[in-house]
Amino acid sequence: MTFQTNSPGLSVEGARLSLGGTPILRDVSLEVARGEFVALLGPSGCGKTSLMRVIAGIQTADAGVVRIGGREVTGLHPARRDVAMVFQSYALYPHLTVAQNIAVPLTMRRLSAAQRLPWLGGLLPGSRAAGAAIAADVAGIAEPLGLAHLLARKPGQLSGGQRQRVALARAVIREPGAFLLDEPLSNLDAALRVTTRREIVEIHRRVGAATLYVTHDQSEALTMADRVAVMQAGSILQIATPEEIYREPVDLRVASFIGSPRINLLDAEIGEDGVVRVSGTATVLHSHARGHVTLAIRPEDWVMGAEGPEARVEHTEFLGDHALVHLRLGGGAVTLRAGPGALPHAGEMLRLGFDPARALIFGPDGRRIAAHRREAACA
Repeated sequence: MTFQTNSPGLSVEGARLSLGGTPILRDVSLEVARGEFVALLGPSGCGKTSLMRVIAGIQTADAGVVRIGGREVTGLHPARRDVAMVFQSYALYPHLTVAQNIAVPLTMRRLSAAQRLPWLGGLLPGSRAAGAAIAADVAGIAEPLGLAHLLARKPGQLSGGQRQRVALARAVIREPGAFLLDEPLSNLDAALRVTTRREIVEIHRRVGAATLYVTHDQSEALTMADRVAVMQAGSILQIATPEEIYREPVDLRVASFIGSPRINLLDAEIGEDGVVRVSGTATVLHSHARGHVTLAIRPEDWVMGAEGPEARVEHTEFLGDHALVHLRLGGGAVTLRAGPGALPHAGEMLRLGFDPARALIFGPDGRRIAAHRREAACA
């Protein structure tokens, strides 16, 4: 999907919200271009859904500006914001058929209050033509979503995945300026989540609207989004491509949150010579910073048997195509991702090296510190 970063889509500037004196949103700013898919990723309670509700107009922020399609909508009623929202609870009308549920936005938009009346409404001028056009549009969106054979059923007769597709169809049929999805896959089983997230990406490509997808599942965010916004404690810590978020986190909290198994965090010191040392052993890294820092290394970036600090193997986990080796390095635990070949045994001592190009260093304030491979070995 291609998108223009200067094309009017969805933007939030300086959103602040407090509930009972507790800050929920702390000066949050975010832009989603038209045609772009941005995942808002963070743990439960970090403010993701509150930000979504502020954008949709369901909740009023204490401060901030919301724009959709270049138009300020901060004070507008939700119905006038040109947004479509999909919730994790589906929010379908149980007494309506699938076709009727999908048609709700068009019925409200194209038919008058009198034309929507049961029995009598269908007799009014223009009702039949409008109804036929709505039915055609419903059939057009139902077919690619695999719902054509379910249009006459009620939500209670559908599986969880089918109900979620109905909710998506109802949102898409509006052709909104912004598409908001609040943890839409959380009620589905693991296999169905994988299938449905592909469908959501395809829907997004067809609609071409600015799409904001709220999730606490990093696999969803990294596989679906053009960019990922990592949020914690009411603030957005970093917005970047999935690869940048994983490989180039600018904050220790981002590095710690992204990745499974979790990134290894080691206490380290940078001496007056600029050499980074772990448990008193010099590493291949050099930095202009000095003092106590945190060295962060992802499990796949360790190298067994290389020159480096010594660690004791505690246990291994064989997982088929790879294995996880858990070790004790100094006073801390580290995890190494290895191939499925010959694996070390518990109690074995190993020298651990790492790819210096992928090692990360963070200062006491949690911000990233520049480091590079030193040219000569230092004691």
